[in-house]
Amino acid sequence: MELWLIWLVLAFVLGVVEIFTLTAALGVLGLAALVPAFLAALGAPLPIQLLLYGVTATFGVVLVRPVALRHLRQPQLERFGVDALVGKRAYVVREVTDRDGRVRIDGEEWTARPFDESQVIPVGTPVDVMRISGTTAFVYPRE
Repeated sequence: MELWLIWLVLAFVLGVVEIFTLTAALGVLGLAALVPAFLAALGAPLPIQLLLYGVTATFGVVLVRPVALRHLRQPQLERFGVDALVGKRAYVVREVTDRDGRVRIDGEEWTARPFDESQVIPVGTPVDVMRISGTTAFVYPRE
């Protein structure tokens, strides 16, 4: 089997394994294997291929991998699901006590409890959603 083909197979295998692991290291090593594959196709001897693979892989792992990992670990910019409801304005539909209550948040009715358990919030009062637990919104009256 030709040496350049072995390097290409190695690059392909490392690339496929990278897809399943998402470490950003195996992909860099796979890309580095393309350099000796090209050199082998040109007829360069094996020691030179190995040397340039080592240099390219080291360069990639030391310089490229940290940048790739920074891009993979970017913080989530938007909240979604019930987390997006926290901080929204709601309106009391049924009096909110520590045992019962309903509020309307963005057109949907939610079970509600006062954020401060000693409060009773009357119907029609605008409230802020402080947190969501399960299907219950904990609300606090707007000042």
